[in-house]
Amino acid sequence: MSAPPDTPDPITRLLHADRRFGAEQGGVHMAVNPSVQYGYERVEDLIGVFQGRLKNRFNYARQGTPTTAALESKITALEEGVGTVSFATGMAAVSAVFLTLLRAGDHLVASRHLFGNTHSVLGTLQGLGVEVSLVDAASADAVAAVLRPGTRMVFVETIANPGTQVPDLPGIGRLCAERGLVYVVDNTISSPALFRPRTVGASLSLNSLTKTIAGHGNALGGAVTDTGLFDWQAYPNIFEGYRQGDAKQWGLTQLRKKGLRDLGGTLSSDHAHRIAVGAETLALRVAQTSATALALARFLESHAAVARVYYPMLESHPQHAMARALFGAGAWLLSFELRDPAACIPVIDRLQIPVKATGMGDTRTLIIPVAPTIFWEAGPEKRAEMGIAEGLIRVSVGLERESELIADFAAALDG
Repeated sequence: MSAPPDTPDPITRLLHADRRFGAEQGGVHMAVNPSVQYGYERVEDLIGVFQGRLKNRFNYARQGTPTTAALESKITALEEGVGTVSFATGMAAVSAVFLTLLRAGDHLVASRHLFGNTHSVLGTLQGLGVEVSLVDAASADAVAAVLRPGTRMVFVETIANPGTQVPDLPGIGRLCAERGLVYVVDNTISSPALFRPRTVGASLSLNSLTKTIAGHGNALGGAVTDTGLFDWQAYPNIFEGYRQGDAKQWGLTQLRKKGLRDLGGTLSSDHAHRIAVGAETLALRVAQTSATALALARFLESHAAVARVYYPMLESHPQHAMARALFGAGAWLLSFELRDPAACIPVIDRLQIPVKATGMGDTRTLIIPVAPTIFWEAGPEKRAEMGIAEGLIRVSVGLERESELIADFAAALDG
């Protein structure tokens, strides 16, 4: 069977990637490789793998397998980067970026509108001696105002979870390029189907693969992709032993060695395979869930019981123009507040179609009250600082028929 022709479109390339790179017996998917150990006829070759002289070879599954490598190549193509390291979860990827690329005494600037678990990791970093400044990243000037000589990294999300705030992604990119800072963009909510962080100068693009890319709620995973735009030769925190070969790979090498080998946040081959198959329908799923999310957001905004809706594609959203310019279709995440916060739980309980569950980016619509669950540990004062109302409800829109989903919300809101 001949290999398909190469195409410029990353979605088409992803669909045929396994055929192109030699799946066994003409399979359209790579086989799942469960091996932990990888043996060699010559011990010299084993030594060469350990010392990094033999590339694209394996020694122990904690640092990757042929199955995770196949997935990484697909994520790299989607993000138009120079390489990817996959992890067991999105939070393992987030933690690896911070713990392997920052040192005690370094300064990190981050958006104050972040996913609750990421915010928790920042507290851990502070306990380890990394200084953290939280700012309203909708303004690049706010980021610039807190920079100092020890600043090493800026971290933002494309669309904040759950408040849907959108940072000044291009402005922050220009600032980081001028100052030589590592610019990390969490692309989870938008995904490469809507946005590629390299277009705004990001150094690293991070995805919780569990969500938009896998999309079916049946596999955990995370990934960090290097866009190739950052000069790792000038970054002081790269271990001397990793400063060899192509400098564009130094950051990824440190992430793989420290984040996988040392910290052990390894993605399993089984979950890598599930994620790769889920990714094949990424563009179709994002197009439909985005369209349904916009229709639902408009309905909610018009309902008398709803005080406010947070969705970047609504004209009422403070960063609507930025979101429209960068993301186009919009994404599946929205949040809303009721005029009567006490009605929050009863309204959610009356809904029949959405699954009352945590998680996001599923084929099914998921709904959760934010304050008493995923942001409960933050406490009311910190939630207020982050702009999270006590009655905020988060909705991850799925693939259900738009009319049926809206009718369900209408019935629940009308009581």
